[in-house]
Amino acid sequence: MSELVPLTGEPLALDLVNTRPAGGDLLAAPEDLRAWVEMEADRLPDPPERYTSADLDAVHAVRGCAARALEHARHGTRPVQADLDALNRAQRAAPAISAVEWSGEGLALIRRRSGPPGERLAARLAEAAAELLADPAVAGVRQCEADDCVLLFLPAHPRRRWCSAARCGNRVRVARHYQRHRAR
Repeated sequence: MSELVPLTGEPLALDLVNTRPAGGDLLAAPEDLRAWVEMEADRLPDPPERYTSADLDAVHAVRGCAARALEHARHGTRPVQADLDALNRAQRAAPAISAVEWSGEGLALIRRRSGPPGERLAARLAEAAAELLADPAVAGVRQCEADDCVLLFLPAHPRRRWCSAARCGNRVRVARHYQRHRAR
């Protein structure tokens, strides 16, 4: 991955879209994809030993459709049908089932997807995008206010302005401070 660390902790669909910041693509190679999946380990299934370039292409396709659909949805306009169809196709490529299993202490419902690893990952990411697109909260998704940042976030507080206080917030505050003291 590049020196820029991916922003995580937002809804999974936003974390995916945010792997394409203004400075490039944080998922440029299969190894980058694996590293990102490991960062999202609490929300994504265990990655295989390695992802292929076909797996990466499937994730890129979902990311592109999700980004375009989110841009429309957060502004209250209808997403392009082709993007919605592509997200639905990605989900159908690796159908999900809810399996009942004995956990040793009782029955547990485990959600699994069938298919190759890349299709399972793309399906899970498409599902996350669909969930966010259908959530009324999508209207609250904002773009970071830093001049050179395109990352998206769903603010928990109405006054949040940056994707990350540590990433862009500090940079903006330091630049403002510099400008104030330079003007004297």
